[in-house]
Amino acid sequence: MNKTVLIADDSRFMRDLLKKHLKDSDFKVIAEASDGCEAVSLYRDVYPDLVIMDLNMPCKNGMNALENIKNMDSNAKVVICSAMGQQRINIEALGQGAKDFVVKPYFNELVPTLKKLV
Repeated sequence: MNKTVLIADDSRFMRDLLKKHLKDSDFKVIAEASDGCEAVSLYRDVYPDLVIMDLNMPCKNGMNALENIKNMDSNAKVVICSAMGQQRINIEALGQGAKDFVVKPYFNELVPTLKKLV
């Protein structure tokens, strides 16, 4: 059974790379957001099983989008996907309700990380 995923990243290249890593897994990308505002809106529309969220995005950063999504759905499963060197911010995101984080662009642990959440 496929689990649904919302990818929120302002980089089209990164969204495509994430989709490529999920292609042959049990996860189906059902929506993509290019900024935090769109991520919150799409979450409200599609209620995916999981969200993969970048932190640095326009309109609303990933931390604010995470907060909005968790306020909407306290059971939301959000995985932060950020660049190396942002460990402090990743820890802060975990404290605000993110379930885990993956360092981009090293996605070899992406599917195992998602699988342990569902």
